[in-house]
Formats: sequence, C-alpha cells, structure tokens
Amino acid sequence: MTRILFLTKIVPLILLGAVCLHAQRGGGRGGAQQTPTAKAGAPIDLTGYWVSLVTQDWRLRMFTPPKGDYAGIPLNAEARKIADGWDPAKDEAAGEQCRSYGAPTLMRIPGRLHITWQDDQTLKIEADSGTQTRIFLFSNGEGQAGTWQGISKASWEYLPAAVSDTLGAGRGTIDRRGGSLKVVTTNMKPGYLRKNGVPYSANAVLTEYFDRVTEPNADSYLLITSTVEDPTYLAQPLMFSTQFKKQADASGWNPTPCAAK
Repeated sequence: MTRILFLTKIVPLILLGAVCLHAQRGGGRGGAQQTPTAKAGAPIDLTGYWVSLVTQDWRLRMFTPPKGDYAGIPLNAEARKIADGWDPAKDEAAGEQCRSYGAPTLMRIPGRLHITWQDDQTLKIEADSGTQTRIFLFSNGEGQAGTWQGISKASWEYLPAAVSDTLGAGRGTIDRRGGSLKVVTTNMKPGYLRKNGVPYSANAVLTEYFDRVTEPNADSYLLITSTVEDPTYLAQPLMFSTQFKKQADASGWNPTPCAAK
C-alpha cells in the first residue's frame, strides 16, 4: 500500500491537505529554490511548541501494551521471538530504559515538542517525553550515530505556488510558500517500535515527512507521516501518521525521564 493511500484511510479530514500535497509532489523536488541556508529557505515554519493529538492507536499509545501484543506490525519470526521475551526489568538493569524512545517511536509518545533552529543549517526537536532531542542536519555535520536518535539528514521539498490552495473552501490551507520537510534517519541504536519490546534493529531506516496544516480558524497542526524499513525484523515497511497541534506558549511542557514500562 502506498504512503498516500495509507494516509487517506487514517488521517482526520482537516489534515488530508498534506496528503494531497504529497500526491502532487510526485516524489521529487520540483521547483526547488536555491537558498543560502536551510533556515532562510524554509517553505514552512515548524518552530514553537506542539502538543500531540492521539487520534489513532489510543490504547497502544496511552498505555503499555501487554507482552506479545504486536498486532499491526509486520514482524518476522525472529522479531516475534524477541518481543515474546520482553522483560522491562532487564532493560532497567542494563540502563536501557529509553529503548522505546528512539527516533522511530519518539513522536508517537503522548507529550509535547519544542522545535527551534539550532543554527542556520540545523533544526532541533526537543521532546519532553523521555527528555530526548533530535537533530536534523541540512548539511554535512556531526551526527548522533549509535544513539537512540541516530543521524537525521533533512531536506526541504518545495511545491509550486498553485498547490497551496488545493484544500478548497472551509477545509484549511497549506502555507502559501508550499513545501514539506523530509527527514531520513539511520545509524540508530536498536530499540522498540512499541513499548512492550517489539524490536527494530540498527539496520532500520526511518523516513519522515513533516507538513503544517492551518484551519480556517487559524489553528495549526503538524502532520508527520513515517515509514520504518528494517530488513532485520520487519517483513515489510511499517507506515503510520502522527499529529500535533500548535500551542501559543510552553504551557504544559514537562520533561520526564524514560521509563521501561
């Protein structure tokens, strides 16, 4: 199933504009502009505080699922064996309470994000859940190989100006400058796709698209569409979508440590 068809089945109506944009993008960077820095050339503004909206998989995201509950994840036999043997006490003893807070799952944990520009070529995302930080590199720079967040290479994908009005009357608008953020993350420390020990390996590759959608009442939403590919543990790519709502300030920001269960 393609990413577009998958999203049209699960994303709330007000967020479908982002899906339309990806469908019209055609996978390339048509119309990409030459800009001096990633910050100066940003087609959308992702900075600020965002709070997660748990619109899918509420039970699985709000509570730790029981051991062996890996429905919906295309695991191979080896991965199911590992998941069936999950023991959070062993993770705690090994100092690996953050195994479910790696890049593939961090955005799925209910909480808040604080997005800022670390410099003109580096976007930083801080998550209060697990007190984790992701660094998105738009140019060659020091990454985080072998860590929970891995190395994230970012690029802007620009769209023709005419595409910005595709939602239609009363259904919100996409930023008129038009575009999305694409992030590909590799070199991650092995972790969990679900808090109950469902594994991903060091060979996993995470591809994400970040879109900003604005409703007619000026409320703004961040839509993240993700694909995890892992030849070690997944029989096929795992796809999902996550949504956040823009906050006016840091209200509710509450950094908390990782928890194994």
